[in-house]
Amino acid sequence: MSDKEATVYIVDLGQSMGESHNGRSETDLDYAMRYVWDKITTTVATERKTAMAGVVGFRTDQTENPLEESEGYDHLTVLQPISQILLPDLNRLRDSVRPSGTEYKGDAISAIVLAIQMIIQQCKKLKYIRKIVLVTNGRGPMDTSMSEEIVKKIQSDSIDLVVLGVDFDDAEYGFKEESKPKQKAKNESLLRQLVEECNGVFGTIKEAVDELGLPRLKSTRPVASYKGKLSLGDAMKYETAVSIDVERYPKVMVRKAPSASAFVLHSTINGDAGSPASSMTVRADQNQTDGHGTALTNVRNAYSYSVADEEAIGGKRDVDREELAKGYEYGRTAVHISESDENITKLETQAGLDVTGFIHKDKFQRYMTLSQSCVIIAQRTNQEALLAMSSLIHTLYELDVYAVARLVQRDGKDPTLVLLAPLIEPGLECLVELQLPFAEDIRSYRFPPLDKIVTVSGKELKEHRNLPNEDLLEAMKDYVEDMDLSALNEDDEDPTEQFVLEDAFSPLYHRIDQAVRWRAAHPNDEVKPPADIIVKYSKPPDALQAPCKEAAEKLVQAANVKKVLPKAKGRKRNRDADKPLSGLDVEGLFRRDKRAKITSSNAKPEFKQLLESADQEEVIKDLVSQMSQIIKDKIKNSFAGRYDEVALELLGTVREEMKDYEYPDLYNDLIRDLKEKLLGEELGGPRKDMWRLIRSNRMGLIEKRVSEQSKVTEEEAREFLAK
Repeated sequence: MSDKEATVYIVDLGQSMGESHNGRSETDLDYAMRYVWDKITTTVATERKTAMAGVVGFRTDQTENPLEESEGYDHLTVLQPISQILLPDLNRLRDSVRPSGTEYKGDAISAIVLAIQMIIQQCKKLKYIRKIVLVTNGRGPMDTSMSEEIVKKIQSDSIDLVVLGVDFDDAEYGFKEESKPKQKAKNESLLRQLVEECNGVFGTIKEAVDELGLPRLKSTRPVASYKGKLSLGDAMKYETAVSIDVERYPKVMVRKAPSASAFVLHSTINGDAGSPASSMTVRADQNQTDGHGTALTNVRNAYSYSVADEEAIGGKRDVDREELAKGYEYGRTAVHISESDENITKLETQAGLDVTGFIHKDKFQRYMTLSQSCVIIAQRTNQEALLAMSSLIHTLYELDVYAVARLVQRDGKDPTLVLLAPLIEPGLECLVELQLPFAEDIRSYRFPPLDKIVTVSGKELKEHRNLPNEDLLEAMKDYVEDMDLSALNEDDEDPTEQFVLEDAFSPLYHRIDQAVRWRAAHPNDEVKPPADIIVKYSKPPDALQAPCKEAAEKLVQAANVKKVLPKAKGRKRNRDADKPLSGLDVEGLFRRDKRAKITSSNAKPEFKQLLESADQEEVIKDLVSQMSQIIKDKIKNSFAGRYDEVALELLGTVREEMKDYEYPDLYNDLIRDLKEKLLGEELGGPRKDMWRLIRSNRMGLIEKRVSEQSKVTEEEAREFLAK
C-alpha cells in the first residue's frame, strides 16, 4: 500500500504577481504556477485517495480561512481544503488562481502557520508524508515574529518545507537577479533563514520549472510471480536431488503508454435521439466533466450474436451468449469440445521450477529470448536456501554455464522453458530468467547472402550492380567510424558516456503523460512541445553531425543516392503512358478489346487490371457500371448474408479506385443508386442489414475533403449515411 500524503501549496496571489519581470512574456503567477500545476496534476493522475493536497492563497482580496477570527490572518484564502483532488476540483481551482488587487496585505509567514494548522487537523497523529510548498515573488510584507514557533512545530510534526521564489538568487544553480528591490531582498533572506532552520529546501522557481521536462519514473512495489521450489533432480526418487526455496520477481517489463478511453457528451445523449444506431451503450452512472465543464459519460460495448436461420426475418436469428459452444478449427470445419471435456486440451501440471540441463554460455544465441526478464532469488528468511542458492549461482558463474529449466508458475498453467543465468553484483546474487522458444516458435527463414550473388547455374558472382563496390564499402566504413559515439569525447580529460540507459526514456509514454497533464490544467492553451530529454535520442548528437557531414556526402555520391519525389495526388488520372524507346506501341498490338467484360468470380483483380489500360473516361464509366451490376447481383443472391462481405469488399475497391483516379462522381452515383434499391427492397427483398453494413464501414459518398473533384460537402456525406 502506498504511503499517505498531505501536501499544502501556498500561492502568492498579490497584485505584483500579475506583472512580468526580467524579460519574460508571462506573468510571475503563470510562471510559478507551471510548477504547481505540474505537481497537482501528477497527484490527480495517480487516482489515489491517500494522495491529498490543499491550496492556500495569500495577499488575496478576501479572507476565507479557519483562523480568520484571529489577528494576523487577513487576506488569506483556503482555495482547496486538504483532500483528494479530482478533475472537477482542478477546474474550479484553475478559475480561483488569479492575481488580486491586494499588494501589501496578507503575510507569507501567516500562510505557513495556516498550512500547518490544516495538516494537523487532517493528519492528526497518523503516519503521513507531510509537506508545505510556498511559491512567491517576495514583494509583499512579511512578519517573522513567529519564526521560532514555526520551526519547532515543523520539526516536531516532521513537515517538509519547500520555498520556491520567482527570480530568487541561487548560487548553486547559477542564477542572480540584478537590481533586486530592497524589500524583496530582505524577504528572500528571511525565507532562506527560515528554511535552513527547518532543514527544508530553498531555491529559485527557474530551476524547478527547468526540471519539469525530466520524466518521472514510477516506482513499483515488487510482487512475486512465483514462490516455490527450484529443483535439481527428482526429490521423490533420488536422495541426491536438491530443492531450494526461491522467489521470482519481474526485472524488465514493458511500461505501456496510457490509452484513451471512449466517452460521449452527455448533451448528445439527451438531445440527439435520432443519431445512428451504435454498438455502444451508455452507462449513465459514471459521469465526468471535461476541461470546459461539459459532462462526459463512459461508454461500454454491447455485443450481439446471431446465426443463419431461413425462417427468421432477414435470414438471421439472435442467440444468447450462453447458447454458444466452443470449437477448434479443423480444416474447413470446426470440432466441438464441450465444457465437460475441455480438460482434455489442457495439461495437468504442478507449480515448480525444475532444472533440465546446462549449456555453455557461448552456445546461447541472444535472439532466442521470448519475453521479459525476471530475477530469481532465494527465500529471504531461509538461511539454508540463501546458502544453497549462493552456491549454485557461483558455480554457474565460475563454469561459464547457464541452466535450462521448466517453469510452471501455478498449478494447471502451461509450462514454459526458461534460461537461468547467474548475476553477481555488490549486495545482490540472483539468477536472471529469460523465456526460451519451443521448436514451433522458431522461424527459420533463408535470405540471400549480401556479399555475393548465386546464379541459376550455381555460379557465384562477386561483382554485380546489386553488390557494393570497393568505393562504396570504403565510404560506408569512414561514415560508420565518424558516427562512433564512443569516440565523440575520448580526448576529453573526463569523457562521459554518450548513451546512458537511465536517460533513455520512452518518448511515447512521457509525451502522452505530459500532454494529458498540461491539457488538464490548461484546457484552452496549446500543448507545449516535448522536452528535449524525451527526444534526445531521436537524432545523432549535434557535436557528431558536423564532423561526419563530409563522410555522409561521399557515401551519398558512392551509393548514387537520388531523391525520390513523393507521389502526387491524382497519380492515375490524365497520366502519360510509358513509351518504348523504339517508338513502337507493343502494348497496342496485343491489347484486348477495351469493352472487355468483368467476370463475377474474379471481379476485383480484373477491375483493377482493366482500369490500368483504360485511357478514356467512357471506358472507366463502363467498368464501374459492370462492377455496380456485379455488386447488386451478389446482394440479390446473398442468402442469409452469404455474399454480403464479398459485395462490401467490391464496393470498397470501386470507392478507392475512383478516389485515386479522381472520378468520385462515378462512385457517388453508384452508391446513391445502390442505397435506393436496398431500402426499396428491389434486390431480392429486405436488405437493410446490408445497408447497415455499408454504414458501419463508412462506405458513403466521397466528399470534397477526400477528393477535390467531388461536389459533395461534408454535411451531405454525413446526412447520406445517417438516413
